[in-house]
Amino acid sequence: MLADAPIASVAALVADRARADMLLALADGRLLPACELATLAGVKAPTASAHLSRLVEGGLLQVEREGRHALYRLASAPVARALEALAALAPPRPAGSFREAQHGRALRVARSCFDHLAGHVGVALTAALLARGALRARRTAYVVTPEGERTLRRLGVEVDAARGARRAFARPCLDWSERRHHLAGALGAALLDGLLAKGWLRRRRSGRALEVTSDGWRGLRSAFGVRPAA
Repeated sequence: MLADAPIASVAALVADRARADMLLALADGRLLPACELATLAGVKAPTASAHLSRLVEGGLLQVEREGRHALYRLASAPVARALEALAALAPPRPAGSFREAQHGRALRVARSCFDHLAGHVGVALTAALLARGALRARRTAYVVTPEGERTLRRLGVEVDAARGARRAFARPCLDWSERRHHLAGALGAALLDGLLAKGWLRRRRSGRALEVTSDGWRGLRSAFGVRPAA
């Protein structure tokens, strides 16, 4: 017989500032080398290597080899969801520098949560889709209406492909900065891809914060009433 899930062992892996920073740096689904993760976590290479080994052994990270280089990514979408849920419970962390404060503001405007759109823009767009009847909330999932399919296709979203993916189609994900839900699942990933392809969003050179372009703000405002946060 199995006992209750041993969540303490998983929690212990996250309960270290350097390991938590590494996990959050990978929360957009990217592959990153150990040297970059060490810099982001503010630790030396040997310390980073030890932390990364623990995270791989604990099932939170996967490692891929490219020649002599090791690249790390989150092991699965559930790991990203768990990090987002923990972030929603955590108290705000004061910025230690102007640069850190800028990064925090950018994350709150728009960011990738593993493979879908989060932050103010993600939550506001999801709310607009619900208010206009494009999406309907059904317990732990969203249902896309016929009008919603047309709306999403105009945004470049491959709805049928998302529906055929071997994963949850459309589900709510609690946003840690907004404390409300944004759209996740295969449809959420397709929406982010569509907005990037449309040029409304741009990935930044590093980090998971996303930049809303001038075309993006105009399009989001005119089509959905989404404006920059006050």
